[in-house]
Amino acid sequence: MIFAGVRNSSRSKVSPLIGNPEPISSAEAKGKQAPDFALQDLQGKQVKLSDFRGKAVLLNFWATFCGPCKVEMPWLVELQKQYGPQGLEILGVALDDSGKDAIEKFAKGMGVNYTILQGQDAVGDAYGAVGLPATYYIDRNGKIIDSALGLVSRSEIENNIKKSLAENRSEAETASGRVKAAS
Repeated sequence: MIFAGVRNSSRSKVSPLIGNPEPISSAEAKGKQAPDFALQDLQGKQVKLSDFRGKAVLLNFWATFCGPCKVEMPWLVELQKQYGPQGLEILGVALDDSGKDAIEKFAKGMGVNYTILQGQDAVGDAYGAVGLPATYYIDRNGKIIDSALGLVSRSEIENNIKKSLAENRSEAETASGRVKAAS
């Protein structure tokens, strides 16, 4: 596992967290409800995690100075193209102090085709993201089904995406089957 570093800054005094979620550690994240948050995207629009209910979400904490993040970003671009039509939404949360313009320039240079959010440490802390990159796989109902701290292989990322999409499809089919049987 390769980390770029640990986070240790505070940008804002106003919490972007919605509700009062209990902080979770990366190790115990699986099976927990993903803490909801509201952050601005690079166009200044407020985006909430809960806006993506009904989609499988890959939540990726990264920074412009993070070498391992730069390795996995092209993979995320490819995976968004491949699995987006099946219901995957990748959200990249930038956790560095380089500013919106630098983040936007960096993302454009990397060919990013998914939503980039201007992060705040409170969100990373709520997820237990102590190093970068930190990735969380969230099902269509907002539950964390897996996580990875540090750089992992593209195949591991893709396998977790497939698992997320397959599990969600199975749950949806089971739920619709129950509805049909009950009518």
